[in-house]
Amino acid sequence: MKDQLEITRTNRRLMSKIMDNYSLEDLNKVPEGFKNNLIWNIAHVVVTQQLLVYKLSGLPMMIDDELVLKYKKGTKTEGFVDQAEVEKVKELMFSTLDQTEKDIEASIFKEYQEYPTSTGFVLKSTEDAMSFNNFHEGIHLGYILALKKSL
Repeated sequence: MKDQLEITRTNRRLMSKIMDNYSLEDLNKVPEGFKNNLIWNIAHVVVTQQLLVYKLSGLPMMIDDELVLKYKKGTKTEGFVDQAEVEKVKELMFSTLDQTEKDIEASIFKEYQEYPTSTGFVLKSTEDAMSFNNFHEGIHLGYILALKKSL
């Protein structure tokens, strides 16, 4: 699964550059025709990876419940995200992946609760979750690139 993690890291490096190159106001702006902003999409992928890989494996997530409630599937931008939360998300983008890599190497993933995704693909293992997560993050990178053009 090292290749899957490297794909995720590459995607997140692109998102991190966007976070560095846009103002706090731009990260929070919801352009006309969109329901979310740059920071919501970036935080959403961090939350989703934790839900798909850890929660469905029956393991504790590395993010707090408040972040999950704010950025999980079905949510939308609800208010202004301050700089402290932006920095927290940016740190979690890579710390969660580093820990996931260590956990894979330590073989802690033993069980997995099957999960039918909204695309119709059924996740049956942590490996499935890692692969699907990259597909999911790619979709959100596409949204992010469209959002950038609308700012």
